[in-house]
Amino acid sequence: MDERSQPRAGRRRLTHVDRGGRPRMVDVSAKPLTARRAVAEAEVVCSQETLSLVIDGRGPKGDVLTVAELAGVMGGKRTADLIPLCHPLALTDLVVSITPDRAASALRVRAEAATVGPTGVEMEALVAASVAALTVYDMVKGVEKGVEIRHVRLVSKVGGKSGEWRREGSEPTPAPGAPLPGAQVGGFVPGQHLVVRAKGMRGPARAGGIRRPGRRPGP
Repeated sequence: MDERSQPRAGRRRLTHVDRGGRPRMVDVSAKPLTARRAVAEAEVVCSQETLSLVIDGRGPKGDVLTVAELAGVMGGKRTADLIPLCHPLALTDLVVSITPDRAASALRVRAEAATVGPTGVEMEALVAASVAALTVYDMVKGVEKGVEIRHVRLVSKVGGKSGEWRREGSEPTPAPGAPLPGAQVGGFVPGQHLVVRAKGMRGPARAGGIRRPGRRPGP
């Protein structure tokens, strides 16, 4: 039966709007705490010249990949401050990686967020991917203002009442705590993901298997 032909009381409603049409925060008080994880992505399309500057670390503002990945992590943690009706969540994991794709003349942004809580982390993953992509634009707009941000979208999610969902053709979301699967994109194999430590980063920093300039291996 088509939803429009059902009685009004039986139709699905927007969860952030009450019966009077007023915006509201969803009450999750009675929902159990469960492990949840979501993956989102974005694509930053630029010229081959700009892409080479990013890969080589010769952008006018410095290391584009590291700055954008950090910005994505910071943005994802501030989701509730940016999206009015999102619940503040204690994230247990937030990883942002950016992989150059020469064949598509693009940078692939992937954000994965996780929590143990009463509501999902789809918005945190989407905000992290969006902020990372916008930071790439800010870092390279001095050399190319026509850079495009495309395909900001949820890839997959697990946990909660609705269970697992994934976009057709995408890889399944790893279970909470599981490592991200390695996948070759545009001739590059993603390397280790960004790890933020309280006293600074040590060891080689990589994006898509590319050695970041200005980084030396630790002892």
